[in-house]
Parts: sequence; C-alpha cells; structure tokens
Amino acid sequence: MLTKLTLTIDDRVIDQAKRFARNKSKSVSRIVEEYLDNISEGKTHPEIAGKLNSPITDSLVGMFKDSGKDYKKMIEEAISEKHI
Repeated sequence: MLTKLTLTIDDRVIDQAKRFARNKSKSVSRIVEEYLDNISEGKTHPEIAGKLNSPITDSLVGMFKDSGKDYKKMIEEAISEKHI
C-alpha cells in the first residue's frame, strides 16, 4: 500500500533532489523511499549518514540534559512544576 507523506523542505533542496532524481531516472519519492528503507534497516554507511545535513534537528542535539528518565515522565514533572 502506498501512503502520501507531506514534508517541509527548503526550495533549494527540492531543486537539487529533482535534478539528482532526473539523473538517476527515478522519482524523488522513490529516492526518499529507498533512503528511508536503507536507514531503517541499518544499510546506510555511517560515513554517508554523517554527511547528511539536517539543520533543524542538528540544532536540537544536546538541547536537553538526559537524566536517564523516560521523556514522558520528564514532561509530566515539568508540567507539575509549572503549576506549583
């Protein structure tokens, strides 16, 4: 079964992806599907994965201190502290 997915991507990246797909004689959707399949199966080489640029998620790395607690528990605690 195919499912439609909406992504928010910079116009420049979309243009590059379309050119890349055209050169590979594939659709952008097919390339994204293959990529996601590869990384979810652990098939992507670490050196390739390390070169991927994702500024939004990269900016979040290290933003929260990991206390070893479940994140849902941490959220509950933060909400209860806010209401005190």
